[in-house]
Amino acid sequence: MTRLSTAALDIVPADFTVAGARLVPDITGALYWPAEKTLVASDLHLEKGSWFARHGFVLPPYDTRTTLRRLADACARRRPRRVVALGDSFHDNDASGRLDRRDAQLLAQLIEAHDWIWILGNHDAEPPHGFGGRVETELDLAPLTFRHEPLGLPVAGEVAGHLHPCAKVAARGRRLRRRCFVCDGRRLVLPAMGAFAGGLNVLDTAFRPHIQDDFTVWVLGRERVYPIAPDQLLPDV
Repeated sequence: MTRLSTAALDIVPADFTVAGARLVPDITGALYWPAEKTLVASDLHLEKGSWFARHGFVLPPYDTRTTLRRLADACARRRPRRVVALGDSFHDNDASGRLDRRDAQLLAQLIEAHDWIWILGNHDAEPPHGFGGRVETELDLAPLTFRHEPLGLPVAGEVAGHLHPCAKVAARGRRLRRRCFVCDGRRLVLPAMGAFAGGLNVLDTAFRPHIQDDFTVWVLGRERVYPIAPDQLLPDV
């Protein structure tokens, strides 16, 4: 797989601020807020593979385990006090009942080890069944507000998911498409962490109501996160 190189990119700092709060993007797609010892992960979409299997589309049944291991890795390295699951943690309201026993145990261990907050999303509009943690529709931790779906109005300090941002860039003569964070200093949209979650190009018109033109993306690489300016992005077509 071609790796992103910093040689041909306009580099900006590897972390960023939203409404004055310093935030650190993680290679797993999680977001870490050092001042609050808070880790945020969006759009896990646990058991998406088994949902597709129920509807006649057979996919490898390992997406939940892969996703939970990413989350566990981020927690082990960042050592957060609080974890915010930013909505669409489960692919559907019955997904928690389809978890493999080992996956359910790993999730339970992560929840028990942290102050765990579930933000409800459009795929999981009910609290998760059989697990602990606090359930909220959104969470205010000044100066930030965490919600699953970004509002259409300009809201300073908003941190959201839902849109599954991806960036397409040219590197070493090849074009790469990777998940990314997108931020304009006032609002931030996280990438989906789920293994089967997919993504939407940040140049798509769906992002225009939520992110201003002076945005930057932070693309997930294999070993680090690469900040890239908008003029280096490519459309899908």
